[in-house]
Formats: sequence, structure tokens, C-alpha cells
Amino acid sequence: MGKFEFSKRQLFDKQGITLLEILITLALLLILASVALPLSKLSGKRAKELELRQTLRMIRTAIDNFRRDWARDGNTLLGPLCVKNQTACKEHTGVTGYPKSLETLLGIELTGAEAALHEKHPVRRYLRRIPVDPMTNSTEWGLRCYQDEADVDTWCGEDVFDVYTKSPKTAIDGTKYREW
Repeated sequence: MGKFEFSKRQLFDKQGITLLEILITLALLLILASVALPLSKLSGKRAKELELRQTLRMIRTAIDNFRRDWARDGNTLLGPLCVKNQTACKEHTGVTGYPKSLETLLGIELTGAEAALHEKHPVRRYLRRIPVDPMTNSTEWGLRCYQDEADVDTWCGEDVFDVYTKSPKTAIDGTKYREW
């Protein structure tokens, strides 16, 4: 018999996989999966948190830009668009110059002298659409008025000074999402 020749018995003994080898392989796969699963959940949560921060920043910037253009203090009109569009100003802003609703940020039809300057597009827009809250998958946001405290749960209904998510969940850093 040559160096590489095997008997029938030796050939059949070497082809099978033992039960022990299968169990060890399965145990290793389970260990790897148990490590990878929490990491994938954490990275998914982190991505949603980043999206929430970006969305809040976008809405708050739109509110600030609106306030800059439509500022008023009671009946005193201060913002440049508010002065030129007095009717629209009083219809769409609260007494402090913040929008009366989030929908106001989608567009205000300009009136007066400002409308004549923008014949083709007499609408001022601050948002294209109300963004979806990534934590609740809805366009329903918590709203705060100018005179509200930071932790209030109810909206006064007069203006939109700030927005927050309605999600009761806690972030990775231990803070509540609604406090962002």
C-alpha cells in the first residue's frame, strides 16, 4: 500500500462530523450572535437619536427665522415682514411674533406692498412640510408657548415657541427625549 492509499474502513471513519463538533460550532455561533445583536440595536437607537436632534434643530431654526421676520410685541409690529404685511402678521402670529401653529411655518400669503414685490410667489415658507418625529413616527409634536415653563405638558394654544417629541422613552445618555 502506498503512502496515500486508505482502506475502506479508514475512508469512512474520516468523512463524518461528530455531534461534539456540531455542538461546539453552534455554541460559538450563539456567542457571536449574542454579542452582535445588542450592538446593532444600540446603533439603530443612536441613529434615531441623531435624526431626532437634526429634526428638532430644523424646526427650531424655522421658528427662529419666522420670529425674526414677523416679530411683534403686542400691537407693536417689529419684524420687517410684519411691518409690510400687517394683516397677515396679526392673523398668523401670536402677540410675541411666534407662529400660531406649526402649519403656519408651511407658508404665509403675503399682503400689502410685500406681495407686489413677489408677484409670482406671494408666499413666505419656512418649512416644506411638517417633519416626522423619528421616535413616534408621526407629525404630532409637543408644543410650548413663549410664556410656558420648559417642562410643561400642555400647550397654551397661543403661539409656538418650542417643539419637543411626545415620546416618553429615555435616550442612551439617560435623559428623556422630550427634554431635548
